[in-house]
Amino acid sequence: MRVLFVTPQLGSWATHGHHVAANQMHAHWAAYAREKDTIEPEVLDCKALGIPTDNMLEIIKEKSPEVVVLGDVLHSYGGFAVQWYFDETAKKIKKILPNIKIVVGGLWYSYLSKESLQQNPAIDFVVMGEGEATFNELMDALNKGKTNFEDIPGVASRKNGEIVFGPVRDLIANLDSLPLPAYDLFPMEKYVGHTYWKPFTEIVTSRGCPHGCTFCYEWSEHDPRALKHFNRWRAKSAKRVVDEVELLEKKFGVKVIVIQEDNFNVNGKRAREFCEEKIKRGLDMKWVSLGCASDWVKAEADIPLMKKAGMFMGVFGIEVASEQELRKLDKGITIEQIYKTIDILRRNDIAIVGDIMIGFDYDTEQIIKDRFAFADKVDPDILWVGYLTPPPGSPHWADAIDKKWVDPNNVDILKWDFLHPVVPTNHLSIPDLGRLGAWCMREFFSKPGRIHRILESNFDPLAKKCFQDVMNNVPQWEAGAVEGKLHV
Repeated sequence: MRVLFVTPQLGSWATHGHHVAANQMHAHWAAYAREKDTIEPEVLDCKALGIPTDNMLEIIKEKSPEVVVLGDVLHSYGGFAVQWYFDETAKKIKKILPNIKIVVGGLWYSYLSKESLQQNPAIDFVVMGEGEATFNELMDALNKGKTNFEDIPGVASRKNGEIVFGPVRDLIANLDSLPLPAYDLFPMEKYVGHTYWKPFTEIVTSRGCPHGCTFCYEWSEHDPRALKHFNRWRAKSAKRVVDEVELLEKKFGVKVIVIQEDNFNVNGKRAREFCEEKIKRGLDMKWVSLGCASDWVKAEADIPLMKKAGMFMGVFGIEVASEQELRKLDKGITIEQIYKTIDILRRNDIAIVGDIMIGFDYDTEQIIKDRFAFADKVDPDILWVGYLTPPPGSPHWADAIDKKWVDPNNVDILKWDFLHPVVPTNHLSIPDLGRLGAWCMREFFSKPGRIHRILESNFDPLAKKCFQDVMNNVPQWEAGAVEGKLHV
């Protein structure tokens, strides 16, 4: 089966400058099915190669694959806004190659499988939840000429004009059983992070999350019948992760990675083993780690080791300003842990990115200003302000539909990137939220003392470049929040 994995040309978050990395869903699915000898995979990354839509369609027509795969599992460059491009690409491909089969999966599609098939006739199959085994079995069925797919776990398809679903797919218990991602299919020399980090890519070393924050984008990646899968954290072993890092560094020359899952350090023993193994192999790769404040605090004794192993930046969610709010969001952290995380990372000269969220249903102007004042006092080196964007499958999604703030059949998806306000609160309009978010960003990045501290610090030069990139793009961030300018 000739399969083409397509990422259309699209943009990135304003705060990220020029940012493009290998599509992790495509890299994992392609590697698994290729190892099973089920497909002949090829990747067309138009975002990385700068190929516009018309040229993309010409290339696809010339290659004439039997199957095209669209979708992604990370929101690290555009949130849900990327879905518009995937949907439009599916329609355009089907118009020129009506007999081709189009498979989607990952963000948005997984939870909204029924709606995706109803609203976009160009889509033939939706892979729900974890995709490797499901996609491979689907390709095997197509290879054998099957026309009935409702016996394949995790697949949504059509039968006699009706949408049908296979059984729920069990999770992969041992992630080490998966092959390394198929990076050889990608234009690895083209990937860049925050304009200045290159060669660059993102990696994903674990799945699921023990925290289950109510606003997390990952709710949308699961089969709607098995949302409990979100809380089942599984990880590749430290050695397996270092195998991937070694491949990226030695074969593809990658110098910087972001370990993109939200909680790399949830298992301290695994994080230590990763660092020790990376040092043992003499790998120079620099890296960024995302983590929850509670996990950063538990890792305090290991931060010097992590820095020695190449970590130069740590990311965590501040989110809100009180213990009560943190409990309401199922964040699983305390205010004390937020302050402690800042202290731990700063003492070790690790640059800090802190996120806050605005736009919860109870938010007022004063609550948002108090939240910013707290974040300003906590004092991360880079502040990322995100708007509550209800992820399909999350408690906020159901609540927004009940309040008629969201029509699931009519979503202005290009603004669902977490940098545009898309739902009001009980007290504030969408324009009010845009104005307040812009105020937060301007206030944070306009303080000379903070700017000088960071630029004169002992941080890795990569961290300083990131700070400059974010600061330089604050006007573009504001244009999106206040004027509705699109980023992605």
